Amino acid sequence: MNNNQPIGIFDSGIGGTSIWAAIHQLLPYEKTIYLADSKNAPYGQKSKSEIIELSKKNTDFLLKMNCKLVVVACNTATTNAIQELREKYKVPFIGIEPAIKPAATNSKTQTIGILATKGTLNSELFHKTTEKFQDTKIIEQVGHGLVQLIENGNINSPEMTQLLQSYLNPMIEANIDYLVLGCSHYPYLIPQIKKILPENIHIIDSGEAVAKQIQKVLKEKVGFTSSKKRESIFYTNSDPKVLSEILGNKYQIIQNDF
Repeated sequence: MNNNQPIGIFDSGIGGTSIWAAIHQLLPYEKTIYLADSKNAPYGQKSKSEIIELSKKNTDFLLKMNCKLVVVACNTATTNAIQELREKYKVPFIGIEPAIKPAATNSKTQTIGILATKGTLNSELFHKTTEKFQDTKIIEQVGHGLVQLIENGNINSPEMTQLLQSYLNPMIEANIDYLVLGCSHYPYLIPQIKKILPENIHIIDSGEAVAKQIQKVLKEKVGFTSSKKRESIFYTNSDPKVLSEILGNKYQIIQNDF
């Protein structure tokens, strides 16, 4: 089954490019359109109704681009809005949730940490997920300020190091052996995080799992591209400088006040 329409991806900013990278690696010939709603980042501090409206706006933009599938590459948008998106639109949606299951299942200390936004940790979907793992102690930490620093290009700043230490040290003291990154921005902090965590603590993000789920949906419902031409287009409603640096200045970036 062939379908040469693009895969649409949106996030509250540049963080979802970590998800895009996993998709691009597994499905290199699929055309992708990425939407960075950096003007409204971070979503994690907004109300549920605001997150739903922004997610609908982003979806409308991608569907105008004739996308065959929409990836909600934002934990906060997934946990707060994906049900409403699936009810409103006919296109398939793939969401991203904190990878609690593999962490809780494999933890030897029965203690795991999750670093996420306030919007994700307070969502009903997140609470439903954590209730399934009553035997595991889950230490939740809101990553106040992390998304803003990433969006401003301050990944390796002293302020970032200080924030990460304040968030991660209590988890280390609590004897976690898995750290779940519950925001698509946070994989860009893995080099920083590894400098703080002991080597025995595993870091988990959701990129590879999301890419595999997309591959499954394309195979079963939507169809793969028959083209061998690689094409990825990025849209942002903010300064494209940081997005360009993250992508290594390799791709077309269009500034658009969508």
